[in-house]
Amino acid sequence: MTDQLTVATADENAAGAAGPAPWWRDAVIYQIYPRSFADSDGDGIGDLPGIRSRLPYLQELGIDAVWLSPFYASPQADAGYDVSDYRTVDPMFGTLDDARELITDAHALGMRVIVDLVPNHSSDQHEWFQRAIAEGPGSPARDRYHFRPGKGTDGEQPPNDWQSLFGGPAWTRTTNPDGTPGDWYLHLFAPEQPDFNWEHPAVADEFRTILRFWLDLGVDGFRIDVAHGLVKAEGLPDAGDASELHLLDVAASPCFDQDGVHEIYRSWRQILDEYPGERIAVAEAWAPSLERLSKYVRPDELHQSFNFSYLGAAWTVEAQRKIIDESLAAMRSVGAPATWTLSNHDVVRHTTRLMNSISGDAAGRRPTAADPVAGLRRGRAATLLMLALPGSAYLYQGEELGLPEVIDLPPEVRQDPAFHRATGQDGFRDGCRVPLPWSGDAAPYGFGPEGGPSWLPQPDSWARLSVAAQDGVPESTLEMYRSALLMRRAHPALGAPDNLTWCEAPEGLLVFERSAPDGPAFRCTVNLTDAPIVIAKPGQALVASGPVDDEAAQVLIPADTTVWWSVA
Repeated sequence: MTDQLTVATADENAAGAAGPAPWWRDAVIYQIYPRSFADSDGDGIGDLPGIRSRLPYLQELGIDAVWLSPFYASPQADAGYDVSDYRTVDPMFGTLDDARELITDAHALGMRVIVDLVPNHSSDQHEWFQRAIAEGPGSPARDRYHFRPGKGTDGEQPPNDWQSLFGGPAWTRTTNPDGTPGDWYLHLFAPEQPDFNWEHPAVADEFRTILRFWLDLGVDGFRIDVAHGLVKAEGLPDAGDASELHLLDVAASPCFDQDGVHEIYRSWRQILDEYPGERIAVAEAWAPSLERLSKYVRPDELHQSFNFSYLGAAWTVEAQRKIIDESLAAMRSVGAPATWTLSNHDVVRHTTRLMNSISGDAAGRRPTAADPVAGLRRGRAATLLMLALPGSAYLYQGEELGLPEVIDLPPEVRQDPAFHRATGQDGFRDGCRVPLPWSGDAAPYGFGPEGGPSWLPQPDSWARLSVAAQDGVPESTLEMYRSALLMRRAHPALGAPDNLTWCEAPEGLLVFERSAPDGPAFRCTVNLTDAPIVIAKPGQALVASGPVDDEAAQVLIPADTTVWWSVA
């Protein structure tokens, strides 16, 4: 499966070695949420054949790899993050043959494929958990999960004070085979998602074989869900704080970021390094600091880790410069590339989120209506800033169309499992998961067959945001993304090198340069204010997020606008 792509030598993989940088150090990776990308069979749910049919679009966009959210067999209690069989494709998404063909086609088009891996928990329908329940207390099968007797006279209270990220206690009590109340099991997410016990050797053995199964099928890497959660503090002690948890909380906790996870990832890295073609692993990890986060990407562990601190940074010069400096420094300390992202399947789309006062809440929960024109303008500016930074960038499907968050979905159509819970993560993730508009004047806008359904309703306003409506339109958001990604590959100063230098700038303007050994330097200017700023023209304008007249010696940079320049 790797013959369509350049395979790096071991020397090229070594940190600081001469020659081309490994592909993942500056890759642009496009996240696909399969049920919302493209529907091939008209059932209203996206699928693998639908994705495969749209691969040429992604090649033209200019991305290096796709990351697929889970498509494994699942009861769909949490949109596929409750896996019942890690080696099978859920029939709603297709078959293993569909997965093979998708990987083959992507490779033929020069793109790599990264798949989600969910090692913190399984579905309660997984054969291991079903056996553990059926066999009752004392069964060895229960040792693969966290079963504990309850507290209180009759064990009626949970074993500790841990809270689920989806609300309420992180424990559910079982019923014994004889019908009596039994032990409790741990689930940091929904009750249908019991946590594995990674202290049990069978769990580690199972996931090593799962890695090899998908690597043998041809995938180029894994995005590791809840990578910081696999190991729990010894003895499962009380957290001492029974307040609700949220997806992007980073406070120290006995549930998360335990040192034992690093032994797991060192063993995984050995497996990845056995395969040709630079296979990678990316951590979805939340840690109390960037320094703690950097431990996940030491040279013998994972390759990348998502930078949620950047995603949650305020839209000010001070906040942006601070998080960029801290991110680069933390990753530099371990020789890893920084990563940058603005949106994903769990947070409010950045065209809406950046216009809201998020008060440190990176997810932007409970978004309020934002001026769509101003939101798109700021979102486009933030995108060009992100794509100009050293390292690797992650795009979320539909952001290249400038899609806003859908904030007015009626309660009866929402499917986030946390939506109807009283506490915990508020359940508003459906707003960023609405199926994409591809073409046409009416729903489903080419997502599926004309007149067919979509699993979440699409707004009427999305007709003007479809791929067809923006394709070839010079000032459209789609064409801005295409131009930026093309320039990101072409300009000698962009990509992997950690070569960012800050420049003096008027108040409200963020300016940095990146130099190249040969050829012109690159400069990025970002106006983060709500008023225009006039600067001396620094060079030739390459790409701009808004209208800029660069014919005169003095250039007016509009509010919330980013401009890329080539500087002699």
